[in-house]
Amino acid sequence: MTQVRSLQKTMVISSANSIAAVNSSDTRVAGCLLTGIPGLEHLHTWLSIPFCTMYIAALAGNGILICVIVSQPSLHEPMYIFLLMLASADVLLSTSAMPKALANFWLGSRHISFDECLTQMFFIHFLFVADSAVLLAMAFDRYVAICYPLRYATVLTSKVIGKIAAATLTRSFTIMFPTIFLLKRLNYCQNNIIAHTFCEHMGIARLSCSDISINVWYGVAAAFLSTGLDIILVSVSYVHILRAVFHLPSQDARSKALSTCGSHVCVILLFYIPALFSVFAYRFGGRRIPRYVHILLANLYVVIPPMLNPIIYGVRTKQILEGVKQMFSDLAKGSK
Repeated sequence: MTQVRSLQKTMVISSANSIAAVNSSDTRVAGCLLTGIPGLEHLHTWLSIPFCTMYIAALAGNGILICVIVSQPSLHEPMYIFLLMLASADVLLSTSAMPKALANFWLGSRHISFDECLTQMFFIHFLFVADSAVLLAMAFDRYVAICYPLRYATVLTSKVIGKIAAATLTRSFTIMFPTIFLLKRLNYCQNNIIAHTFCEHMGIARLSCSDISINVWYGVAAAFLSTGLDIILVSVSYVHILRAVFHLPSQDARSKALSTCGSHVCVILLFYIPALFSVFAYRFGGRRIPRYVHILLANLYVVIPPMLNPIIYGVRTKQILEGVKQMFSDLAKGSK
């Protein structure tokens, strides 16, 4: 009888341990559920219309921009090479987030496996950091062109541009790759609901039963050492650029330089303002700002800058407009 009770006790303990093991890895096994935009679930179908329109416009505009720069030899200059890099990163950034969000809005497709969630998180953050680095490179390009015009061709050579591109990718990978291991080391419980349209670092970390202070501090440090540092360097570059512009002797030269820089400043503001507002509102807004505002802003900064960048450069840059006309003219001649 004693042996039977001992056996039953052993089986109960074993069963409890098995349940605990399953619970601790529940999110890894069952995956995650993306709720969409909390509080606005009844408007998902309507919200999908502007988001889908902006996403299609971003794909079309950046696709045309990439084709024009690649196909027109006159645009194979540093400024347009950096613009090509920006357009490529924009397409990938919006594509990393929007298709899953639209599937959620239209089909109620909320489930995503844990590994897929980590992959989406990595590419969204990786491409955002890369986008920021490209904007810094474009600011450096304008700084050299305006402040040191005679040295422009010798400073921004093809080799230097290649090194900048390699450094952009290396920095983004180095900063964001550790987040995968920081998330994988955590123990996860039964909670697998992410109140968002896509996976992001802290959204996944908050599903854990473990201490996530390392994730929090790493996220802050990564943001400061990437985007924060880029903003500071871009600001310093444009302070020097504006000082040099207002010292130009010719009014036409000043107008041309300000017009070119105006396009860059518009792109920079469109990229950083929604992202920074979203980050600070999420961390410091607390309950004063509704949750759906955070999610809407997060979606806007991955789709609005990619949509508007080609329009800004297409309207304000004569060479791009001429390149578009030439490309479509060549296509028309080829089809005859």
